[in-house]
Amino acid sequence: MTDCFQAFENAYRVTYKTIQLLNEKRIHYLIITKSDMVASDKYLEILDKELAHIQISITSTDDKTAFQYEKAPSTSRRIVAIEKLYKLGYDVSLRLSPFIFELIDFDVLNSINCNKVLVEFLRVNTFIKRWFKEVDFSKYTLKQSNYLHLPLEIKTEQLQAITGFKELTVCEDVTEHYEYWRNNVNPNKDDCCNLHYTKQEIRKVA
Repeated sequence: MTDCFQAFENAYRVTYKTIQLLNEKRIHYLIITKSDMVASDKYLEILDKELAHIQISITSTDDKTAFQYEKAPSTSRRIVAIEKLYKLGYDVSLRLSPFIFELIDFDVLNSINCNKVLVEFLRVNTFIKRWFKEVDFSKYTLKQSNYLHLPLEIKTEQLQAITGFKELTVCEDVTEHYEYWRNNVNPNKDDCCNLHYTKQEIRKVA
């Protein structure tokens, strides 16, 4: 479990070669990254629109804030990559991972030209409390699996601020909350990643 578009990819091209192999075998692949490299011309030459599913993550809509927490290309570059892939017709999602309400400018977020967003709420432990200084951790009162989580009512309230996308799906760790999103929010009840397949590819998978 690691970002397949780290800086080392520029030298070793392991992800590039893997995509080529998956294309050859006609195997679907989900790319989750904090890099804009996936939308570079070199990778667009090989990404198969019938097989590639791409999620580009952001934590903050502000470049300066994001650089405090992430050693990755700027948020603004990632947004450009998302919009480029969407315009070209790829199955692409903006991934808010983790979704931290205090770090998001919702005017910026809701203006991103992409029809899908995936939300993964912050899970809090001692390390996270030391790392994110702007966050009000007093709201994280629900404990499960050695993490603190927001109560469901606060999560649902925060989601109301996300309005710029046709499809919103939630990836969830809390068991009861997962059932709520699955039954009431997620457009694909069997897949919280909400991957899109062509009719032809659905028949192949089946």
